[in-house]
Amino acid sequence: MSGTAASQSRAATIAVWVFRVLVAALFLLAGYSKLTGSEMEVQIFDTVGWGQWLRYATGLAEVVGSIVLLVPAVSAFGALILLAVDVGAFGAQVAVLHQDWIHTVVIAIVLVGLIYFQRRQILDRLS
Repeated sequence: MSGTAASQSRAATIAVWVFRVLVAALFLLAGYSKLTGSEMEVQIFDTVGWGQWLRYATGLAEVVGSIVLLVPAVSAFGALILLAVDVGAFGAQVAVLHQDWIHTVVIAIVLVGLIYFQRRQILDRLS
């Protein structure tokens, strides 16, 4: 590998790790908030109307996805879990809550990028 290719590869690896850590921290905090029953989260899930079980399930998915995201061998799968949560949040924001949904789109773009850069993990496990 040439010096330029090696430095680009290293830069890409660092960028992926930075996004992994930032996204994991974001979802860990969100999951913690849901699992500990923050008043805001309880009210949001009351408004959504599917019951508090969904808050617990979402919080658990956020925590598990965040942890898996930080394990290099399976990181892409963590990103897939978190993308599923994010798509659900987008749907709730648009259809029920009528609040700012842009942040869910930005997070989805980051997660799709992480999945793309780590797609080999998924393809290797499927074959």
